[in-house]
Amino acid sequence: MTNHGKRVAFFDVDNTIIRGSTIFFLGRGMYQRGFFSKRDISAFVLANLRYRLTGAEKPEEIAKFQNAATEFIGGHNVKEIEAIGSEIYDEFVSPALWQGTIEIANQHLANGEEVWLVTAAPQDMAILIAKRLGFTGALGSKAEVVDGIYTGKMNGLLLHGNQKAIAIRELAEKSDIDLPNSYAYSDSHNDFPLLTAVGNPAAINPDTLLQIRAIRDNWPIHDFRRGRALKALFGPMLARFAALLTFLSPRRLRSR
Repeated sequence: MTNHGKRVAFFDVDNTIIRGSTIFFLGRGMYQRGFFSKRDISAFVLANLRYRLTGAEKPEEIAKFQNAATEFIGGHNVKEIEAIGSEIYDEFVSPALWQGTIEIANQHLANGEEVWLVTAAPQDMAILIAKRLGFTGALGSKAEVVDGIYTGKMNGLLLHGNQKAIAIRELAEKSDIDLPNSYAYSDSHNDFPLLTAVGNPAAINPDTLLQIRAIRDNWPIHDFRRGRALKALFGPMLARFAALLTFLSPRRLRSR
């Protein structure tokens, strides 16, 4: 039976929509406003760094980052953080947008398709970014709130890896979305579950493993990072030149 539901374009955020990390921008902005000490921000940055450097698939590292990502807003008023989030968007997020990605998203909107952000970042921040960009909505990690105050705990699991695929399938059931005819965009191989949950996956600024998969499976690849075009043009030439220099090294010349 053919599904005639809506077509949606799902976008990862960090390094796909923006250059850098949403949660890092939020933490930096809060630190600058005196919300916590250098020791607090150092612990948070370390957890963020470990999470990214360990492949992000180890449960213990995900748990550490999950805790660090919510503890630092614990005890703060939701409305207060929302207001700060808006300032942080203007200060850090907006200048870091990949305009090429925004153009792709806007083309989907022009085609009458919804655009949703899907990110491990806090859902409140993800929704703010989506609203400021004129997108349809956002799915993110949910921080627990009691009486308008963040508790510092997660409400559910970090929206990462397979959790992203679960989230968009749940959204598809609720909102009559045709996933086989929908789109997904990411920079990371950690988002294979998200990308393979739709019929039209694509890579944006891909890491090595995602680039290999995209080439193998003929997924579209968009790379907006500086120097990529020059690298593609001059890379083979430089490689041949380097090989020639190696061949003509003094050691080789002396051995003749």
